Amino acid sequence: MPGGRLLAAIACLTLVVSLIAVEGFSQTTQGRWHPLVALPGIVDVVGPRVDGRLVLATRGGLFLLRPGGTPQPFARGYVAAGGEPYVALAHGRRLASAGCSFRRDDVFALDASSTPGVVRVEGKGRASRFASFPTGAFPSGIAFDVVGRFGYRLLVTTVAREQTTLYAIDCRGRSTPITRAGPSVEGGLAVAPESFGRFAGDLIAPDERTGRIFAFGPGGGVRLVVESGLPAGADVGVESIGFVPPRLGSRGTAYLADLGAPGSPTEGTDSLLVLRGQELARARLRAGELVTATEAGARTLAIRCTRRCTIRRVAEGPAEAHGEGHITFVPGP
Repeated sequence: MPGGRLLAAIACLTLVVSLIAVEGFSQTTQGRWHPLVALPGIVDVVGPRVDGRLVLATRGGLFLLRPGGTPQPFARGYVAAGGEPYVALAHGRRLASAGCSFRRDDVFALDASSTPGVVRVEGKGRASRFASFPTGAFPSGIAFDVVGRFGYRLLVTTVAREQTTLYAIDCRGRSTPITRAGPSVEGGLAVAPESFGRFAGDLIAPDERTGRIFAFGPGGGVRLVVESGLPAGADVGVESIGFVPPRLGSRGTAYLADLGAPGSPTEGTDSLLVLRGQELARARLRAGELVTATEAGARTLAIRCTRRCTIRRVAEGPAEAHGEGHITFVPGP
């Protein structure tokens, strides 16, 4: 066999083995996401705030949820505008270079209207415009830099003509483009912790159409983290991500939004999904792992990167699940 064909055959075999490794876990070794509370139009969950409540983002506005309670409307003057209004929660970080701070518990929400940008919702519920993007850009993801390689700024991706621009935004709303021609990404975004190998401090972002997960660096470079090996395509592939925090504990909890989406490959349940207790134990998640779930069915992987990256299947969602936004972890006592 000629050298080129041999290399191609080896690459194909490697991919097949990789897919078998990802798909090969039995159902008994996996956790399972379960609906916790119903909430029409839910697209994201972040938190908790200082008061212990989670912030739930829906297409109709924001809600707060205390563990064991029911969602309560928040910021009644704010209504999401277009797309999936993913959100990020500020942690009170001061930016010396900008001479200001991101106030703790302020919520930053994507605005995919005809005038795309970011809306800030203060801790007491007052909403105002925070940043704007060029007309025609589609805001596709949002997260805070909690490690510092991007200067602890707010990070937002926008997509136009199948290319991603990554912006870093300071506490005065001033935007700096980091990457202008990255691969198209959408959904939950998260900055990798220091333990995440060569991608430490990078912004990690999924591409549902190809099943790939990318790392955006502060210098503008973009690298492939892994091929998920799961089914891919619009409204199908990897969409949601989050990093397992230190000391999650046996009583910790993971949350994921499940949007009702009539006409999509999976139509969702319009509810907040939860993974906890016995289900979380079955997932065997470890601190520092990247956890990603597909939009269709919330098929969930854990990815660990040190010198190399390894993938394992850890959970499943309801078959009809339509996962969106971030995977949010709350450590237990």
